[in-house]
Formats: sequence, structure tokens, C-alpha cells
Amino acid sequence: MARYTGPSCRQCRREGCKLFLKGERCQSAKCAITKRPVVPGQHGLLRKKDKDYGIQLREKQKVKRAYGIYEKQFHNIYLEAARMKGSTGDNLLSLLERRLDNVVFRMGIGCSRKEARQIVSHGHITVNGKRVNIPSYKVNVGDIVAIKENKKELEMFKVLKTQKLAMQKWLEFSGAKLEGKILALPLRDDIDLNIQENLIIELYSR
Repeated sequence: MARYTGPSCRQCRREGCKLFLKGERCQSAKCAITKRPVVPGQHGLLRKKDKDYGIQLREKQKVKRAYGIYEKQFHNIYLEAARMKGSTGDNLLSLLERRLDNVVFRMGIGCSRKEARQIVSHGHITVNGKRVNIPSYKVNVGDIVAIKENKKELEMFKVLKTQKLAMQKWLEFSGAKLEGKILALPLRDDIDLNIQENLIIELYSR
């Protein structure tokens, strides 16, 4: 299945919540959910109520779209989460949050996960001093995520030196150094998206 290339706001409307796919636009009055909070399509207002399977599927699709990953990638993350100790749902969300493209987004280096993924793919990011261009790279506690030295003078990164953002408690970021650190593994309470992970686990357990 190819990556979705249509309007990002259409995905938010389909899932009925903000997925924060358009950066600053999602915080403004132009947000599609604010302007037209109905399912896209000619018969959006007439859609019937989903059954249990449909509700579970929509929850999975919501998470996949929010983090911008394929079905096979998502299924592999679920299998890894199931092998880990503890709650599979909590493990699943923690693994998603530890993806490098998500960490770059959380640190404010990219205004959306899509932009953060592009920044990583273009080789602008280093982890512990080594260039990493794989968006799915999984960070660990103590890792130093930074903008590559010869890219720090790019205009898109200069604004970060004066920008002050509310940071997740498991992350820290220094605008002066243009680098951040993983302080701890993300917990369930650290994830601000409206996700019912138990529905995803039920779907894969069928």
C-alpha cells in the first residue's frame, strides 16, 4: 500500500479528531475539524454507526495516520510490544513515541511528524554524534539527538535558538546547542493523543 498523498486535513475529519498533521494550522481557526467536523464524502452526515470491528479498525487507522506509518510497520511494532513485559497497549504507544521522527517532532525541530520525518530522511539529524537518516530508528534513554553541525545555520533551524516550547517530561532540548536528550522512556500519561489502545489490541487479538 502506497503512502497517502491526499489532503492531510481529510484524514483528521475521517477520524473525527485532531491528528496534528499540519503543524501550526491545527492550532488555528483554519483547522478542518473546527471548520467542518464531519466525515468527508458526499454522505458524510448520513454514515451509520460502526459495529465493534469498525470501531476497532478506526482506532488503529487513527494511530497509523497520526504517526505516519504503514500497516506492516505498525503490525511489527505491535508484535514487538506483545513480546515485551507489561501492558501491550502501553508498550505499543511507547515504541511509537520512541521513533526518531516522533522525537524530532516532540522536540520542536519539525512542526509536524511529516516534516520531522523529512528532516531525518534528509540526514539533518545525529544521534550520539552519528548521522541517522532512518525515521523509524528507536531511541533509548540517554541518547543525544542533535541537528548535524553543518546544518545548524540553515534558516529553518535558526529560529529554534530563540523558540521556547513546552517539552515532554521525558525529553529535554537546548535551543542554544540545538540538541536534546532522552531523559526517560515515554509513559502512557505522556501521550497527549486521544487513543484507546485497548481497541487496537482487541483488533489484533481476533
